[in-house]
Amino acid sequence: CLAYCRFSMENLEWVSKVRVNTQAVLKRAQQIQGHKVAKKQWQAAWMLKAVTCIDLTTLAGDDTPSNVHRLCMKATQPIRHDLLKSMDMHDKGITTAAVCVYPSRVADAVKSLKAANSSLPVASVATGFPAGQTPLKTRLAEVQMAVEDGATEIDIVINRTLALTGQWAALYDEIRQFREACADAHMKTILAVGELGTFTNVYKASLVSMMAGSDFIKTSTGKETVNATYPVAIVMVRAIRDYFLRTGYKVGFKPAGGIRTAQESVVWLTLMKEELGDEWLNPHLFRLGASSLLADIERQIYHYVTGRYPAFHELPMA
Repeated sequence: CLAYCRFSMENLEWVSKVRVNTQAVLKRAQQIQGHKVAKKQWQAAWMLKAVTCIDLTTLAGDDTPSNVHRLCMKATQPIRHDLLKSMDMHDKGITTAAVCVYPSRVADAVKSLKAANSSLPVASVATGFPAGQTPLKTRLAEVQMAVEDGATEIDIVINRTLALTGQWAALYDEIRQFREACADAHMKTILAVGELGTFTNVYKASLVSMMAGSDFIKTSTGKETVNATYPVAIVMVRAIRDYFLRTGYKVGFKPAGGIRTAQESVVWLTLMKEELGDEWLNPHLFRLGASSLLADIERQIYHYVTGRYPAFHELPMA
């Protein structure tokens, strides 16, 4: 029973007793952001590490099979081969961690990756993304459809109403049902932190999500007005640490929404290293949800290799 805890009175008590010290969280977040960023080859190494943790994402209303195909090709070769070769990294199998699409585009992504002979995972958002306000039956059916079409990772959204009204047992029950609908697929649980109101709610929602069997907890859908911020991340990773110390079970973390620059990706990796340790610095326990981040990382690596920034047409688009 390490993967999830039955929502007993003891666990309900653990959740109800949570209090977060806001000032301490903000101070720690400032420290993380104030760190000096590594330069030259060390910075390049951190950026390549970040690439391997990206869930390369397209969640647009105008997604088509062709732009999903292009996304998949970019995920399998995220950095231009000649740039990697000049860094002696061309044979290290550098890809992004996964591609992430809407349920209706999962089959397209699976087909493209199969044709490219790639074993890259396909992740799908589900459960009424981004608002999570559709009926439970519909949300469960959406998960099952995505899994049947070949998604091996499902990014679910929690019902924020249950969190905001303190119905933690009911939230647990919903997430457990999503966990069962995911079957063997990994489940990443999106808290939509910008809509939870307080750090205490974020911590409680993190705990309940982990107790219900989440493999990852994720900050945001990317569609809220406030997405991944460092203070919220501190709260979530401390919940992950507390959960690990109590159960021995490691849950992953995925910041998403608004992460656009190579420098930011290095700050996120630094945060993980300092708060959770080196074990969390890999795609099994850390992901970056992003659509435009990869372009900036490739641009910075181009600059590291050549000493100049590329023209727009010199790097293939995702």
